[in-house]
Amino acid sequence: MGVVVIVLAAGYGAAAGLLLPRAAYRLSVAPGDPWRHSCPQGHRLRGWLGPARCRPPRPEPAPPGPGYAYGPEPAVPGPVHAYGPRALLPAALTGAVCALIAAAVGVRPEAAAYAALAPLLVLLALVDRAVHRLPDVLTLPLAAGAAALLGIAALLPGSAGSWRLALLGGGALGAAYLVLHLINPAGMGLGDVKLALSLGVALGWYGWGVWASGAFLGLLYGALYGLTLLLRCSATRDQGFAFGPFMAAGALTGVLLGGFGA
Repeated sequence: MGVVVIVLAAGYGAAAGLLLPRAAYRLSVAPGDPWRHSCPQGHRLRGWLGPARCRPPRPEPAPPGPGYAYGPEPAVPGPVHAYGPRALLPAALTGAVCALIAAAVGVRPEAAAYAALAPLLVLLALVDRAVHRLPDVLTLPLAAGAAALLGIAALLPGSAGSWRLALLGGGALGAAYLVLHLINPAGMGLGDVKLALSLGVALGWYGWGVWASGAFLGLLYGALYGLTLLLRCSATRDQGFAFGPFMAAGALTGVLLGGFGA
């Protein structure tokens, strides 16, 4: 049964990850800029989900030439071209995250909640890595979704966490990151503060020990990455980097520890 659940979770994650590249491209803009509505070649994009590949619209048929008696020449569409992240990376990453959650949490109700939130978290990581930004259109629904889905899980039989602690954990981690933002606004953005709300909810579900572990590991992962950049002379002390993916990685580690412990 466990292997079947893991395989199903990995398949769900991979399928969801295949839909993320177009959204990642459209959302990867500087603060204040509108979301992207066209590919780099100027062709209008349809929808938000799907691969980051564009087929130019079919041009108008060419008029018939002299002596051509069979109507206009057929129009040939332009070649398909890619304009954003390849689908393989988000598909593999989301599939791996969902499989790890299924392996750690098992068939408990909170596993479905965590797996449902995983694609949105991967999308946030892709956007943050591209433009060092965590848009409100993703972070705020993620926080609300985490609270709502774990609230539903708490009502179902077999759950192993506490919704009250989850809500307290979200508020506590958000407050902690807000303090870090006020101390050093250049090093900790408001997007990180809003992301901390949802990660705190996910971590608080399994108690304060898991909450503290996930929060600390997120800071540790980011600090180790920054130190590596400095040692390799790839960045200066004042240069920022995308911190959201490390926050997410720390939270995932904490959830896995809590799932195995439960």
